[in-house]
Amino acid sequence: MLKPSSAVETEGFYINPDRSVAVINYNEEYVRDIFQLINSESFAKLVELYLKESKKTSTNDFEKLDAKTYTNTLKAILVDNKSGYEKYDRSLILKSIEDLYSFYRSYFRVSLINKHNSEIVTNDFMDIDNRFNEIVLQLYRAIEEKLQGFSNRAYRQVNAGTNACVLTQSISWPTPKGYEALQNIRFLDTLMLRPPMMMHTKSNKREGVFDAVKDNPIAKFDGDQKDWFCFPAKIGESLAYIYFHRDYFVSGIALANLFEVADTASIEGKKPDEILLFGLDKTEGDVCHYYHDEENDLWVGEVPYNDKTTYFGYMKKMCLTLHNLHMIYENRLPIHGSMVRISFSNGKTKSVVFFGDSGAGKSESIEALQEIADDKILNIETIFDDMGSFAFDDEGNVYAQGTETGAFVRLDDLSSSVAFNNMDRGIYLNPELKNARVILPANTYKRVVEHHHIDMWVYANNYDSEIGLHQFPNEDEAKATFIAGKRKALGTTDEVGMSTTFFANPFGPVQEEEKTRPVIDKVFNKLYKDNVYVGEIYTHLGYDKSKDSLQESAKELLNQLMNN
Repeated sequence: MLKPSSAVETEGFYINPDRSVAVINYNEEYVRDIFQLINSESFAKLVELYLKESKKTSTNDFEKLDAKTYTNTLKAILVDNKSGYEKYDRSLILKSIEDLYSFYRSYFRVSLINKHNSEIVTNDFMDIDNRFNEIVLQLYRAIEEKLQGFSNRAYRQVNAGTNACVLTQSISWPTPKGYEALQNIRFLDTLMLRPPMMMHTKSNKREGVFDAVKDNPIAKFDGDQKDWFCFPAKIGESLAYIYFHRDYFVSGIALANLFEVADTASIEGKKPDEILLFGLDKTEGDVCHYYHDEENDLWVGEVPYNDKTTYFGYMKKMCLTLHNLHMIYENRLPIHGSMVRISFSNGKTKSVVFFGDSGAGKSESIEALQEIADDKILNIETIFDDMGSFAFDDEGNVYAQGTETGAFVRLDDLSSSVAFNNMDRGIYLNPELKNARVILPANTYKRVVEHHHIDMWVYANNYDSEIGLHQFPNEDEAKATFIAGKRKALGTTDEVGMSTTFFANPFGPVQEEEKTRPVIDKVFNKLYKDNVYVGEIYTHLGYDKSKDSLQESAKELLNQLMNN
């Protein structure tokens, strides 16, 4: 892949203003003090890029200097060589330093260390990254305080150097014929995040449906070890190798709050169930596709390199689409919804699955239940937040299983208390925009993939004017509603107004409707034989933005769960 024209690169530093991503490779270059930092080629390139960008709008005369003179002036300040900077207005230099510091920190900055099977590196990688952050902070403060002539009285320990640090590792796995180009791409082994992480992308909404192609996307992959990385994810019981271009590090790092990172033992000698190639130069129609490699029993996804796909929803939903297709071929039923296990004050515990497409009111129903319950609910445990599956055990009983260990949630759907209580763990995406999202850890992988009993399954109906809860008297009526997948789209994707989606799930069932229908029949038949409550909750979100009606429906739901 050609390097983006706006990107700047040295041996150990890569920065792309078009994607607001910076990558620092400690194996290639590691500074040990502020003097090494200010004399580094990486710092010189950063200054050069900053001045190029600032000259478009800045009125600061100090920023009219060339990059070499600018950097030499900072060096003079650092060693108290007044002849090297006294001809410039100190206030202008100070303002420029503040702006340069803010410019660098506006990027999503990730550092890399390849572990080379070294236990020393593995144990110390966070200390190595902490030290780099301290050096960046020291350099900024040293120049700032020398210019202003006095020490600060208040210090803010921000993430000056990086937002995240990643250990990478080369791991051997049985690469099928045709996939050899992936052999040299390093896996993310261990990640250290510095939350709260505020990330910004050019796109903030997902569009369209992923569809199949006749040719394997692997033929288009020509990435190298420098540009590409692999996040090895456990998605439910699937093993997925998620390959992404470094310009998509925002999404690649955010995966750590959503999926379990597969360890070396889970990768070495193991063929994955799914492979995703995220950031290919060319795809058919410049949209997202998948391919079923039946010979190698692999599901392969492709996502093009463009502004639109910077939205995290593309990476998350393509991963889940590949997983769901794999589940369908394993005779399991993908469920687009949320599952919670609720412990009540009367001693009862119920597992409830809320079902529906984006914006139907699944998360809102759970939140409304919490708000009206007072002390009647002791605890709500999230089993899965967006996608799970129903399957059959050896005795023929239906159980539910999750996919993600985290939750990708609209900020508008969270109460202020939930949002603030989780701030120290969250990854926030475009928090200032409409459809802002946060990715929060929700549960352990071990708990998510357990076989969970189902007490209630309700469709989130946001389009009818009724209020309350409705139980379907028979499986035919229930199936008709669940399969129709109606909802009033609220603009969380590119759809607005009334829409229908087969089984409310455009991520697998829509693509394989013929294979999904027999599994749907089998699941509904068993649930009704076991007298499991199957119904719908009227969320009213297509009519009542105040959520008063939803709270009335939640009261009926609470009564049903506690007293039956």
